Amino acid sequence: MQKKSYWNETVSIPARNPLAGDISIDTVIIGGGMAGILTAFLLKKKGRECIVLEAERIGGGQTGCTTAKVTSQHNLIYADLIKTKGEVLARQYAQANEAAIREYESVIRQNKIDCDWKECPAYLYADRKKTELHNEYMAALHLGIPARWTEDTELPFRVEGALRFDAQARFHPIKFLKAVSDEVTVFENTKVIKVTDNGVETDKGNVQAANIVFACHYPFVNIPGYYFMRMYQERSYVLAVKGAPPLNGVYLGVDQDSLSLRTAGELLLIGGEGHRTGEDTCGGQYGKLKSAAARWWPDSKEAYRWSAQDCMTLDKVPYIGRYSRRKQNWFVATGFQKWGMTSSMVSAMILSDMITGEKNRHEEVFSPQRHIGQDAAGNVCKESGHTAVTLTKPSGLPEDKKEKVRTTRCSHLGCHLSWNPEEKTYECPCHGSRFDCRGRVIDGPAQKDITAGGGDE
Repeated sequence: MQKKSYWNETVSIPARNPLAGDISIDTVIIGGGMAGILTAFLLKKKGRECIVLEAERIGGGQTGCTTAKVTSQHNLIYADLIKTKGEVLARQYAQANEAAIREYESVIRQNKIDCDWKECPAYLYADRKKTELHNEYMAALHLGIPARWTEDTELPFRVEGALRFDAQARFHPIKFLKAVSDEVTVFENTKVIKVTDNGVETDKGNVQAANIVFACHYPFVNIPGYYFMRMYQERSYVLAVKGAPPLNGVYLGVDQDSLSLRTAGELLLIGGEGHRTGEDTCGGQYGKLKSAAARWWPDSKEAYRWSAQDCMTLDKVPYIGRYSRRKQNWFVATGFQKWGMTSSMVSAMILSDMITGEKNRHEEVFSPQRHIGQDAAGNVCKESGHTAVTLTKPSGLPEDKKEKVRTTRCSHLGCHLSWNPEEKTYECPCHGSRFDCRGRVIDGPAQKDITAGGGDE
């Protein structure tokens, strides 16, 4: 079965021209995915002139690989946020994501967008982690989220408990993105080569801009910001099957190896089997999802399969705001964990306010300059140690793969690559860069193909 995203296979966004020479603009946004397009859309509504630069095609990155749940229910997060950040910031996080859902509804209604938007409940379910899930339920109630505890679900298997959030949603992200991107100026096949204090240099011309937004999944400028020390990346896998009974709600299991589930049209999307990028040397993820489909939905048949890549922060909260204290006109939206659709709208709302000089009441919890807490600080040390080990350990590539490329080191910061047999890709376990079987960059932060030889350092 060829790996194809249902979203990208069922909707095509018309191509846009590349940048044609030098221009000057108020705001330039790097990245034509959901976060970048929504930020441009909201800035235009506020009267700001902006453009989006996309290295390939609109929605061709992680937006097309999502499961497209729009929800404030982000796994077991609220009990942890109250513990590590306090009630005020935890409530900011919850309210920002709830506001994002309502903003999607407003945009869809006002612009009459047909994107299969459906309001529905979202569930976290547990078997072994019932106590942790119940703690999350109590935390949600404490923060004012109208949550409910239940043991009654549509699932074909028994659960010990489930946490239900009402008035959440699901949609077709590429249908939505197609409609919204029609309202903004996007230059495709325009790769940003360098970012300066007052603009960007691309392979098609230079853009002078008062404000620069990094909405390119993983920030590729290492210093300042140091995002490579504050994030890692994970991969997850999706199997779309025909012939399974539809689900009204969207579901995520909190136990290890549990499933993510939602209906999309006539398909059931079955997700899971995640791992840190670069740490899958055995493969078999799609096979495990197929086994789950055969067990619980025996009459189903595979229609699509695809995978996603997510940036994971050390304290479970995205980085949305100013890129660094040293670059007051640089802005960033990254580290969305597994919740890219809701976080994209949160980013657009916060960044469009910041750029136009408005105070956003939710911005503090997402600030890239925030104090991340003792537990997260420990994770910084852990990540630094992980990188140090990966820089020095021998390559994890099979012998038959080493001859395909000139180097077994990532072109980002020189970490040793490993081979993902499920995806047929070279992957960096330090920061998550990925390369195809010929050494060409698929995912950043790497900007150079490894066939060019050697790391940057």
